[in-house]
Amino acid sequence: MVHEHDHAPRNFGRAFAIGVTLNVAFVVIEAFYGWQAGSLALLADAAHNLSDVGGLLLAWAAFGAAQLHPNMRHSYGWRKGSILASFANAVILLVAMGSLGWEAFERLQTPSPVAAGTVMVVAGIGVVINAATAWLFLAGSKGDLNIRGAFLHMAADALVSLGVVIAGAVYLWQGWGWIDPVMSLVIALVVVVGTWSLFRRSLHLLFDGVPEEIDLAEVQTALLELPGVVSVHDLHVWAMSTSDNAITAHLVTADDDIDRDRLLTLATEMLHERFEIRHTVLQPETEAYAANCPTACGC
Repeated sequence: MVHEHDHAPRNFGRAFAIGVTLNVAFVVIEAFYGWQAGSLALLADAAHNLSDVGGLLLAWAAFGAAQLHPNMRHSYGWRKGSILASFANAVILLVAMGSLGWEAFERLQTPSPVAAGTVMVVAGIGVVINAATAWLFLAGSKGDLNIRGAFLHMAADALVSLGVVIAGAVYLWQGWGWIDPVMSLVIALVVVVGTWSLFRRSLHLLFDGVPEEIDLAEVQTALLELPGVVSVHDLHVWAMSTSDNAITAHLVTADDDIDRDRLLTLATEMLHERFEIRHTVLQPETEAYAANCPTACGC
């Protein structure tokens, strides 16, 4: 077996700490002014932002758990928690947008007066705080699904707050009572479309699906191109975490005297460079052994 470990994720602990602190402070401010202005919209958004704090804490906990070292009870460590947190964050966002859409439909039927000035100021603060928090996670949003979940959560909140500001401005200008719920429906639809990919990908990885960026057939072809390899079986690629993939495979060689150390070195380097697979477990074997290998009928 060959194990190559090069796990060096960026430390987003500070980003999570700043994001949680900013959002807790904003929830307090929004709830206070919502109560002062008698604005149900602001109070509802404060409750929504409180759930976002929970989402950030969940992603932070998963990020921290992924740094824990493996032990005799958990030989892979707790890195899978980052995938679970991504899935939970997607579910929370989808449920939150469903609740927002339901409330918007109810308000379309019974429009109510809005303290537009107060709502715009507080929502404007929300745009700045949520956008700043999203920016903290922007760098890691492409390479780590858990960080992407946190980024999408905060970006969605910034979008919601911006919609509230626009709706408040239009209400002051035209006095349209329906503009707030309609804007809410538009925002909810945009967020759901953006979140669906996170939900689908995280659910796929929870069931050890092949990561989206990896073509299993291409991996098999690349292994078959290695010198001395005549066939490959028991090939599996899965995600150990939202930023780290693993592979197992049996490499069948035609020559009994092949330099296995060199073969394993070439295979490991190729898998790392071409497919960003860092955790590699390969078993070279002869054709005679492969004929009786109990897993030879596997993938």
